[in-house]
Amino acid sequence: MTNTIFWHRDLPPLDAEIMGDHIVEAVSVHVSGRMSRRDELWTRCEQDLMATVHTRILEEMTRLGGRYAHVREEHIDSHHNDATGEAWLAGRFGYTLYS
Repeated sequence: MTNTIFWHRDLPPLDAEIMGDHIVEAVSVHVSGRMSRRDELWTRCEQDLMATVHTRILEEMTRLGGRYAHVREEHIDSHHNDATGEAWLAGRFGYTLYS
C-alpha cells in the first residue's frame, strides 16, 4: 500500500503537484480524570486523536480530489471539564494537499 499522508520531514513524491493548504481539527475520546503528558490517559487520548486526524485527512483528500497530504504543523491542547471530570485532547493540523 502506498503512503498518502506524509508527516513533517517526510515528503510526497517529486511528481506530486500542490493543490493548496488546508487545516483539519479533531478531538480525542473523552476520558475520566486529569492527564499530564506522561500518564496513561494522555497516551490513550493521543493515540485516538492521531487516528481520528488520519481518518479526517483521508476524507478531505477524497472530497477534494487529492492523492497526497503533507502535514506541516500540528498544535495539540489538553482540555478538562471540572463539572464532568472528563479530559480530552484537541488538535489543529495544517497540511498541504497534492495531486
